[in-house]
Amino acid sequence: RSVSRTSPNLAFVPACLPPHPMEIEELQRFVSNSKRLFVMTGAGISTESGIPDYRSEGVGLYARTDRRPIQHAEFVRSASARQRYWARNFVGWPQFSSHQPNTAHLVLRDWEKLGKLHWLVTQNVDALHTKAGSQRLTELHGCTHRVFCLVCGDQILRSELQEHFEALNPTWKAEAFGVAPDGDVFLTDKQVHNFQVPACRKCGGILKPDVTFFGDTVSREKVNFVHERLAESDSMLVAGSSMQVYSGYRFALAAREKQLPIAVLNIGPTRVDHFASLKLNSRCGELLPLIV
Repeated sequence: RSVSRTSPNLAFVPACLPPHPMEIEELQRFVSNSKRLFVMTGAGISTESGIPDYRSEGVGLYARTDRRPIQHAEFVRSASARQRYWARNFVGWPQFSSHQPNTAHLVLRDWEKLGKLHWLVTQNVDALHTKAGSQRLTELHGCTHRVFCLVCGDQILRSELQEHFEALNPTWKAEAFGVAPDGDVFLTDKQVHNFQVPACRKCGGILKPDVTFFGDTVSREKVNFVHERLAESDSMLVAGSSMQVYSGYRFALAAREKQLPIAVLNIGPTRVDHFASLKLNSRCGELLPLIV
């Protein structure tokens, strides 16, 4: 087994009891009975890598602050909203991009190598599954490590854009007041006032991270592709997601329609609990490595 033992960062993980031996046994049986496992992950798999989420009780962004993530329409419509978004993202990027996969990401990569995991869909935009080496992977909401132009579609790496920001803002500095999910940090309006945002190098259009912002929708092609992978699967595991966002929840509904067994591993309640075959209230990085 090639899972390396990394020390989890529990600052953004809700408190929970260690897995009960019976829970380990039940999940082991579920996984053993699966031949083509479809896995969907959410923010709860990345909190142990030190990335905060939105909804976790007591420690998520919504519990800690009255801040809310940027809306798609606001980003597209407002130059000042884009300036605010990119200034905060510029400050947060060095730390956010340095986060590493935790044990749970590595376990799922190993299940793929063993032929146990048929397809992995993540709602996260942090690239941690890619860093872990997962290949049978769909990033449902995109990835912050890529940026594209809303006008001509030209793509660049987010790391490359960071260099453009630095060149445009050689004397601009800002101290963050704390971190939020998805590479965001807290800055005041005064701090972002003089921040310069580059335009697309090809056409001068608006640059946007290759992620689905709140209020936007996942492309029909991607949704259809994931439905096809689910149709080839014989069971579904939800790991680290409350499934509150419909773009992910729809696949649990489709799995129920196909009468696939569904296991849920998440600290706290989810939208799937009432029709799941198995619900486990544990840390992903604590329970998943115990399954062989």
